Amino acid sequence: MRPGIVIIALWVGWLLSWVLAALWSNRTDKRPPLGAEIGYRIPMMLGSLAMFVPAHGYEGRLRWWHVGWDGAWLCVAGVALGILVAWWARLYLGPLWSGRITRKIDHRVVASGPYAIVRHPIYSGLLLSLLATAVAKGTVPGVAGFLLLCLGFYMKARQEERWLIQELGEGAYGEYRKRVPMLIPFGPKDSRRRRR
Repeated sequence: MRPGIVIIALWVGWLLSWVLAALWSNRTDKRPPLGAEIGYRIPMMLGSLAMFVPAHGYEGRLRWWHVGWDGAWLCVAGVALGILVAWWARLYLGPLWSGRITRKIDHRVVASGPYAIVRHPIYSGLLLSLLATAVAKGTVPGVAGFLLLCLGFYMKARQEERWLIQELGEGAYGEYRKRVPMLIPFGPKDSRRRRR
């Protein structure tokens, strides 16, 4: 089997399982208006489109590198690892998960398991998988898509954090944000002072 086919199969399997798992979620109590989310949705949509342009036939200026057979299988492992991290976080979050920024019934700060390592482990896992996919492709659209998705996930995480502070309080989420890095394990924590 070819590594590229395995990468596609991993992404399709993740997507189908993720959609089915959306049924396992508490009822939404409150959410910001959909228009408030347009800022991060645009780079995520454009990044997804660019990321998944097939890599076949790209040579010259549109293909920057070839990873070779062993490198491609390392990329498959990276995609699988990222998906496992995202699923670990999704299962740990349980019925509090939502694809949109929301406050669920019985919402609380989850600060253990993968959420003790980074504040957004689902995003971190998916970004690892997307990075491995972009490296396996080695194309301009793949790299551009990855960078747009990084921007989109960062923007969504920031907006989600503002929402959670507003909904759950500075004491609950703000303190968590000071202890745990946002997306990269052992990365910088949010050291901004509280607003008075």
